[in-house]
Amino acid sequence: MKTIAIEEHFITPMYRQKVAANEFRNFYLSSRSEQIGHDIVEQNSDLGAKRLAHMDAAGIDVQVLSFGSPGAQGFAADVAIPMARDANDLAHEAVKAHPDRFAAFAALATADPRAAADELGRCVAQLGFKGAMIHGHTQGSFLDEKKYWVIFERAQALDVPLYLHPTLPHPDAVKAYFQGYEDLARAGWGFAMDTSCHFLRIVFSGVFDAYPRLRIILGHLGEGLPFAMHRLNDHTWRAAARRGLRKTPLEYLKDNLLVTTSGNWYEPAFLCTLLALGADNILFAVDWPYEPNTAGMEFLRKLSISDADREKIAHRNAERILRM
Repeated sequence: MKTIAIEEHFITPMYRQKVAANEFRNFYLSSRSEQIGHDIVEQNSDLGAKRLAHMDAAGIDVQVLSFGSPGAQGFAADVAIPMARDANDLAHEAVKAHPDRFAAFAALATADPRAAADELGRCVAQLGFKGAMIHGHTQGSFLDEKKYWVIFERAQALDVPLYLHPTLPHPDAVKAYFQGYEDLARAGWGFAMDTSCHFLRIVFSGVFDAYPRLRIILGHLGEGLPFAMHRLNDHTWRAAARRGLRKTPLEYLKDNLLVTTSGNWYEPAFLCTLLALGADNILFAVDWPYEPNTAGMEFLRKLSISDADREKIAHRNAERILRM
């Protein structure tokens, strides 16, 4: 069975220079590396032989590469623009070296939305990238703000999806919810909270009325939204109509949301997602190197689904949506 994994990260020397270390991040990286059996920072930095060896050992045919969190979203334009372009050029070199094994999502310097839209255009039209990954808020600023809509406009025009990936929650949320409990602020809980709220801000702002063909991808089986989407809709569809939205929240989730399996290896959660969104809207991803490729592949093979749905999730949906 062919497998295309679409949330597979890398970092650059510029990233390592600019992204500050802290106690909680250092503990997470070291303890997580010990838990899963490989050095996350080392594997994040490799776009060649070691990465391919890990893919081969697990049976993953293709990775769609994406610049690691917080990406360019963690910086003002003077740093973000060269950081994004550098990451994109490195990813392009990896794809050129191994065109049958790698594809890529663009990194975007959202601190300058027009520059971000232009970089998306360059990456898709000139470099053959499959869309873009944006790591949450831009130093506390969310994508529902009108200044960012030029990025949505360009993505729709190019017919490519945007992958909204987690980052550390908004500083106010960290202070309110996680001060003294910083170990909960990242992948265990805070990432999903921040990303699901961010996506709902985009929905309720009217972005999908303005750009109805835009698709946004969320990882980790949808950051909790499939579980909550019916209750969300039941309690907000009148508020959505009051805002002037043309559809119900549930319709936007079904029409404009795609999700991946990345790092959520729990079959009950998967079955909820499958029933809520359907097999055509779920794509395989691992979240390498923060998750082991072997865990993702074992999960995919053992899922209690039809072979036809397994093929869709493993590669057919990515081939259709990303035109691979």
